[in-house]
Amino acid sequence: MNHRFYTLLGLLFIFASSVFAQDDAIPVDKIIAKVDNNIILLSEVEAGYQQMLANGQYPKDKDAARCDILKGLIVNKIMYAKAQIDSIDVDDARVSDELERRMQYFILQAGSQEKLEKTLGTSINDLRDDLRDQVKEQMTVQTMQQQIIADVKITPKQVKKYYESIPKDSIPFLSAEVKVGQIVREPKVSESEKEKARQQLVDIKKRIEAGEDFGVLAKQFSQDYGSGRKGGDLGWHGRGELVPEFEEVALTIEPNEIEDPIESDFGYHLIQLLERRGGRFRARHILIRPKSNYNDVKDAVHFLDSIRTLIADSDTLGFEKAVNLYSDDQPTRANAGYFKNNLTGSSYMATDELDPVVFFAIDTMKVGNTSMPLKYRTEDGQDAVRIIYYSDYKPPHYANLNDDYQKLQQATLNSQKNQILEKWIKSAKNDVFIEIDPQFDGCDIVDGI
Repeated sequence: MNHRFYTLLGLLFIFASSVFAQDDAIPVDKIIAKVDNNIILLSEVEAGYQQMLANGQYPKDKDAARCDILKGLIVNKIMYAKAQIDSIDVDDARVSDELERRMQYFILQAGSQEKLEKTLGTSINDLRDDLRDQVKEQMTVQTMQQQIIADVKITPKQVKKYYESIPKDSIPFLSAEVKVGQIVREPKVSESEKEKARQQLVDIKKRIEAGEDFGVLAKQFSQDYGSGRKGGDLGWHGRGELVPEFEEVALTIEPNEIEDPIESDFGYHLIQLLERRGGRFRARHILIRPKSNYNDVKDAVHFLDSIRTLIADSDTLGFEKAVNLYSDDQPTRANAGYFKNNLTGSSYMATDELDPVVFFAIDTMKVGNTSMPLKYRTEDGQDAVRIIYYSDYKPPHYANLNDDYQKLQQATLNSQKNQILEKWIKSAKNDVFIEIDPQFDGCDIVDGI
């Protein structure tokens, strides 16, 4: 397995024995630790070590690095064992959904299912079976962590105290940051194109009723490429998790029934209910998106060009007001039109965190300017047009409370969470049985937790 795929799969601790570096080769795998009934294999530690190397981390002390990896694995097993004791479980439907999401990510990274299977030397079904228990364990541990730190809150006073506790020579130096927003216009699709999409699904429904397989046709025609690869299967959902038009159908038709095509903001859906349990349901669909034509896109360009002119005259229409009135992109619209740093929640981002197209757009702009309308494709592959607004620039600087409060607030929150987790682990380790192979006696793991 090459480094690309080791990076991809290393954190899942699988197939480790096939990728050991030659100078660290270990011929036989074995159990090296137990936490109650949960085991840790030597190959898992080696997988973690190889993951470090693949990420460009080359520890001076290899044994100490392996000790740290084993310690992390044991901490996870303690949390998993406690979750089992406390009857914390993750619904199998959620596990299946997460497993499938990861499988699709692996396939996307590999380029195709065939390439992934060739690289790993195993079938996609075997890989899915190998990963299921690990995914369930990871999700259970995450649920346990969330319960432990659910009530953690911090005050401005704590943020100030945290900042003042940082040694002066250790205050982080932050790179330049920008505040950039966008207004997106999705071309209005003509009624004739909508009817063409609806009729395509009517024809597909007739083919299914004549005996063709829904899943096969979903893979062939659905423009929801995530579910399309799975035969249209969307997994389990509850009320409020999908668009209302979809849910109304899924919660009223009978299992295996196929409804006539319905329209939502995403396009036209042909929906089949697979199962329903109370207020939750599992359905599959084939999605066809009506296509905009040249004139539709041209109209969107003209519209945004007029909005750009109004924004330039700030007395007429400001950027944020224009976002609220006209932008079709919900994620940025919810943040007053600005791109957001997902880790800190801040509207300021380092330039290398921006989409390259956005970065190159602002590279020739001045703060306060708005770009000409730019054609682009949305994440779901649709044609759209946008204007980019360059709101602000922060030069490189040392972190401070005035300019970087959100970052320091997040750092303070993380610190508090870590302290609570560490305290919980120190107590929880006494509630479980821990056994470690003598090979790792020098690690002093249990006392160090």
